[in-house]
Amino acid sequence: MAEHSYNPKSIETAWQTFWADNHTFELTNDIDELRKKPKYYVLDMFPYPSGAGLHVGHPKGYTATDVIARAKRMQGFNVLHPMGWDSFGLPAERAAVRENVHPAVVTAKNIANYKWQIQLLGFSYDWSREITTSEAAYYRWTQWIFLKLYERDLAYLNDVPVNWCPALGTVLANEEVKDGVYIETGDPVERRSMKQWMLKITHYAQRLIDDLDELDWPESLKEMQRNWIGRSDGAEIDFAIAGHTAKMRVYTTRPDTIFGATYMVIAPEHQLIDQITTDAQREAVEAYRAVAKHKSDMERTSLNKEKSGVFTGAYAINPATGKEIPIWAADYVLATYGTGAIMAVPGQDERDWEFAEMYDLPIIRTVKPPENFEGKAYTGEGPAINSGFLNGLGVAGAKSRIIKWLEAEGKGEHKINYKLRDW
Repeated sequence: MAEHSYNPKSIETAWQTFWADNHTFELTNDIDELRKKPKYYVLDMFPYPSGAGLHVGHPKGYTATDVIARAKRMQGFNVLHPMGWDSFGLPAERAAVRENVHPAVVTAKNIANYKWQIQLLGFSYDWSREITTSEAAYYRWTQWIFLKLYERDLAYLNDVPVNWCPALGTVLANEEVKDGVYIETGDPVERRSMKQWMLKITHYAQRLIDDLDELDWPESLKEMQRNWIGRSDGAEIDFAIAGHTAKMRVYTTRPDTIFGATYMVIAPEHQLIDQITTDAQREAVEAYRAVAKHKSDMERTSLNKEKSGVFTGAYAINPATGKEIPIWAADYVLATYGTGAIMAVPGQDERDWEFAEMYDLPIIRTVKPPENFEGKAYTGEGPAINSGFLNGLGVAGAKSRIIKWLEAEGKGEHKINYKLRDW
């Protein structure tokens, strides 16, 4: 072997022993010492300690953050760079069932293996601050935080459609479901309304947007966050339902197009669907709902998905025209987004146009397209047409005028909405 060759077995072991014996990467708890240098916090996503051990994705991310942590120490910062284990929840429970042992036993075994593997990689973690989320010393504080949120009316119970897996007896995230089954086991998954604890994240939606200006982030990243929060300015409009006392409220960013609303679409889980569905259509609606409940939100709202729906047999009254328009149920509308119902304006919305063509529903343009326009739905600017007292107004003017009219008539109101939802 050459004189200057690298022997990882001896060199790595020697340095790792030195770091451990000398507590090289442990941050002092001495307040006076901490105040002498600027502080820097480098936090990795804690891994779930599965029985399989680390995979290539773990060191891929941890290497990048370790480079940052080491560089900041060399630049004179007090660096806090901890590691821990996301060891609470369904994965630990499933592992315990498979191995027929208590979750605490299998979790401790897996953590020991993960820690050994990570230490072999030589990352500069402060192991004196190791965190295990399944230990009471940690989760007592998550419970404390929840109680504080509850005391301030920021936590509440709500009936929410969830991905329910009967075989596992638990709720799954959207990312864990594909084609109506749990990705890991193939067990069937269905949409079911269940009571869930929710946090009022939307209470802070505007503040989340405003405070992005305070962050030293690339503008492109801040714009992504703004789009994710999704602030929009529009109106909530009440549609009477023929033969019923109940009204259906929709949110739209384009209330100026209401004269072109030729049908409505509600989510299959909408709270009024059982009440308004006619006897003649009930069997078809129930069959459609049975299929929809096995689809995740991501599958239902995919832009590449072919639209489908079923007529409820009910009709709403367009508040601007006084005409009856059919109410359809379709899975591309989610009960948890907006009001769970939309007014469909196929002349000005590509998705609505596609649905209208599929089911032979009327199409009325409410914004005049350019003379050379050869497309279908027109989503651009132009004067209002086929819109009664709005005719001739531009989009902004028509929008302002119709909102004032809706509020004066008691049929709607101005509304700022966000894509962000409570979780």
